[in-house]
Parts: sequence; structure tokens; C-alpha cells
Amino acid sequence: MLLTANLLNVFDHIISYAEIEVEDTRIVNISILGEEKVGSPYILPGFIDSHVHIESSMLTPAQFARLAVVHGTVGTVSDPHEIGNVLGVKGVEYMIEDSRRVPFKFCFGAPSCVPATTFETAGAAISVKEVRQLLALKEIGYLAEMMNFPGVLNEDPEVMMKIQWANAFNKPIDGHAPGLRGDAAKKYIETGITTDHECFTYEEAFEKIQLGLEYVLIREGSAAKNFEALIPLMAQYSSRLMFCSDDKHPNDLVDGHINQLVKRALAKGYKLFDILQAACVNPVLHYRLPVGLLREGDAADFIIIDNLENFTILETYINGEKLADRGTSLLPDLRSPLVNQFDCNHCQPNELAIKAPSNHLTINVIEALDGQLITHLIEMSARIEAGYIVSDTERDILKIAVVNRYQPAPIALGFIKNFGLTQGALASSVAHDSHNIIAVGCDDESLAKAINLVIEAQGGVSTVDNAKNAHILPLPIAGLMSDRDGYEVANQYTAIDNFVKKTLNSTLSSPFMTLSFMGLLVIPSLKMSDLGLFDGQSFQFTKLYSEN
Repeated sequence: MLLTANLLNVFDHIISYAEIEVEDTRIVNISILGEEKVGSPYILPGFIDSHVHIESSMLTPAQFARLAVVHGTVGTVSDPHEIGNVLGVKGVEYMIEDSRRVPFKFCFGAPSCVPATTFETAGAAISVKEVRQLLALKEIGYLAEMMNFPGVLNEDPEVMMKIQWANAFNKPIDGHAPGLRGDAAKKYIETGITTDHECFTYEEAFEKIQLGLEYVLIREGSAAKNFEALIPLMAQYSSRLMFCSDDKHPNDLVDGHINQLVKRALAKGYKLFDILQAACVNPVLHYRLPVGLLREGDAADFIIIDNLENFTILETYINGEKLADRGTSLLPDLRSPLVNQFDCNHCQPNELAIKAPSNHLTINVIEALDGQLITHLIEMSARIEAGYIVSDTERDILKIAVVNRYQPAPIALGFIKNFGLTQGALASSVAHDSHNIIAVGCDDESLAKAINLVIEAQGGVSTVDNAKNAHILPLPIAGLMSDRDGYEVANQYTAIDNFVKKTLNSTLSSPFMTLSFMGLLVIPSLKMSDLGLFDGQSFQFTKLYSEN
């Protein structure tokens, strides 16, 4: 195969009109024909999502790839700890097996924190021995995000052993240390942890770079959006940056991927080759991905765009095979086998009632923040009716419930602000990281109905209004992923997301994605596990209410 186009040399920062010869899966020759030719398309390396949980797209790896190639993505650095928390090593193996069905270049990590904490009930645990066994696999390219930064700082023996095994296999170690600064951040980085995708201010990211962190990942997902805060780093630190989505819902993946961040950075005036360093080069070099960067002898992985202004993806090639053509994916629509773990009883409304010990109570409320994974703890007076603490839609204080989906157990209850619902409820079995059922609602009957829809489907996202109009998107693969066509799933998700926003009146830009992070205890400040209300600052459970 011979291709002629304006070639972007990402190493020498030169654009030339060139002929690229591909034989089998590799580039065998590049002939420079002259200077950049106005009006001709451009050829450049494909994009890499440097940190993503495939499961959060609600799609299998094969379906994720089918959607991503359209946007010029040729590979991902993928942490499978979501399915790991449900099914353990078998879940990680499932992701690897499914990824083999397509030529897309997945690099999976060995989950470092399954379960994420001891303050929740997960479906499985991945031991130090199993982490070592995973790191020995060629499909496992790194030790996935070390969320247990207190364990690192306190030199917990198991945590340190996982880090030592990654170093022994000469595989990078991903970090996860939101808000960690100063000497604590320095100690965290000095253990050999090389990246962090959790920086949410410029100052934090800048300081971590100064302390020796190899790469700050600029994250822009469906819930956490840090691009605007961190992109100024591009002016000086392009060699220390990567782009990632972390968690991206299917409708957002249909709209775009890393290509969107490239276009936004260009629109802000940053240099083209600096941006491509972060989007294409740094992930390949750091994780030693088997992805070509448009050099002779490289794998024939590249994309063709129309021009440097529109940056429209025309074609995507992996190993010399065209996999996307002008917005159409050429990957097959593959079905995947079902694997799961679900064992809980139907929920009754009376199980969701919170009895008030007096008529004057102050409650600790989770304040959700749109576009952020962090929350605030706020104290508010409780609304009490007939001796029970209830949701207060006038002040947007709604009940939140977490149901253990792995075994029958009491339901954990609390209150949350900023979902904006004026009626009904929504529920999900996607609840990082243990993936119990999490739900928010205006009344106990609606909450129970939404939760039971998820239980009956053995996983999914659901919603119900006061008229009991109910909707469910089933996720039968580990309660996290659909077995259906990715575009169909995206349409279903868009419909249920719109229902929550337009009928239930949620004010959040991505209510289900925000909901899924309200159980993530390793992100401060106040969160909910199936065992109760959790203070992420003191790293211990806290009380729901106090008497005035």
C-alpha cells in the first residue's frame, strides 16, 4: 500500500509532503517528496488515551474500539480494576480475551487496589501474588493506579510489595493522589510512581512536576473535567503531559475522544507538535506500547486528517489495516459472553426509612460538584416528617442509598445535595470502585423501584418518575457493561440520561457518571459505601446526624 500526504514528523517537528509505503503490518519506506502541499490531507500518528477504564464506557473492549477508532484513537492504557472489583483476576482475563478479538492496541494494567479500601464490600480481591502473576503477562504493561496513597506514605507491606514487583518486571507504576502536596507528594513520587491523573488545579500539577513526577495526565472525561485547569502546562511541559479520559460514557465516546482535546488545545493557541507530543508520543514511549509513530520499521498505525484547522479524522489505520473511514467504523459488531456476580434481595421502601431520634437534627450531607470527583461535607438541618428524616427537594437534599449487591445486607443511607431532582429516583450498579448498587431519589418508593430495576436486570442504570414511568439500560456483563452494539447502547444511554435531566430535572451535566463516583471513598471529602457514610479526609466512617 502506498499513501501520499503531508506527513507530520513528531520527532523533528517538520511537515513534509511524503509517500509512505506499507507492507504487511509495517511502514517499510518513507520518501520525502517536497515541502508541505497545501490542499492535501495530513498523516500523523494515532491518538492514545493514556488512562481509561473501558468498563465505564459500558462497552466491552471490542465495542469500545469500534467507537474509538472513528476519532483517530489507535490504543489505550486501560486499568481493568472496575471488573476486577467484581470478578477479581477472572475479570481482568475477560478484558484481555475480549480485546484480542480486534486489532486495536489495548495495554492493560495489573489492578493495584482491589478492593480499593477495607471500608466497603467488593466482589473480589486481587492479592500481591496475583498482582505478580498479572505483571508477568505480556498483555499487562504496568501497575495500575495506586489509589492507596496512605498505604504508600505509611509503607504498608502489601502496597510496597506490589510496587516492588512492578519495578522487578520493569513496568511503570501509575499514581492516584488527588490533592496530595508537599513532602507527602514527594515521598509518594519517590517510591517510583510515575504518573497522576487526579490533579485538579494547576498549582498541584505544577508542584508534582517540580517534585519529579514524570507525567501529569490531563483528564477530560464524562464526570471529571480538568482540561481547562491544566492545559496551561502545555506551554512549558509538553514532554511531561499526556491526555486521558479516565471514565467516558458511551454517548460521549460517540461524540469524540482524545481528538477533542487536541482540537481544544489548538484553539487555545498551543503549538501543534507540543500537543501531539502529549496525545501521541509520550504514552507510546512511557508505556512502551507496540504502537507506531510514523517511522520506517514502525507498525503502520496512523491517522489521516483533512487539514490542520478542522482536524477532521478521515481515516484510521492500525497495523496497516483501515479501521475507520470518514466517520464510519470498519470494525465488526461483535457480541461478547456474559459474566457476572449478583446476589441481593429486592428492596422494600421501609428498608430505606431513616428514623429520627428527635425533631431537631443536623445531618452531614454530601455536596456533589458538577464536573468533579471530589465532594464537600456540609452540615444542614434535617427535614423530619412523622418521625423520619426525609428528602427535601426544596433545598435539593436527597436521600442516597448503597445496596450490597454481592450478599444480602442492611442498606446504607445518607443525604446528598446538587442532584437537583424534583421527583423520582435513579440507580446504578456502576459505583466505583466496588460496584454495589447506588441510588439517589426524592422518596422511598421511587428509590426502591429504581434499585429493584437494577437487581432484576442483574446490573444496569435505571430511573423512575412519580408516575412510575421506568427505564433501564441493562448491563449484564459484571453489572458494568452491555453485550450490545456500542452505538445502540449510546442511544439508550442518551435517552435515559435525558429522562433524568428533563423529567426528573437533574441539574448535573452527567448525573449517572456523577452518581457512580459518590461511592469512591479514596476521593475526598464525603462519600457513601455499602457500610455507611465515609469521611475521606480522616479516612474513617462518620455519623449521619447529630442532635441540636
